[in-house]
Amino acid sequence: MSATEQGADPYFGRMNDPTASARLRGPCGDEMEFYLVIAGGKIEDVRYYTDGCAHTRLCGRAVAQRALGKTAHEALGINPREIIETAECLPDEGNHCAILAVSTLYRALAAYLLEP
Repeated sequence: MSATEQGADPYFGRMNDPTASARLRGPCGDEMEFYLVIAGGKIEDVRYYTDGCAHTRLCGRAVAQRALGKTAHEALGINPREIIETAECLPDEGNHCAILAVSTLYRALAAYLLEP
């Protein structure tokens, strides 16, 4: 990916010291990672990274945009259907990508919420 493409998506990239993170591999073989910085009960920074296709990237971005500024419990209300219905990822081809992106976010949130 070029620097121009990276600049176009402020949510794309890995994070060195997140509060919580998760990585999942979808049935298509694409991998999705989410990194969260949670402070004062809110998600102050969120990044995603994927080695996947354009559909996976679109879904990762849509999920990251929705999560930013929410509490962990509010972010658990993000669901794949809303990503698909708003056409932020392409229907049919991108349905599993939306599920992968949301599931990875949920896994990162679980890591945060279940931490002792």
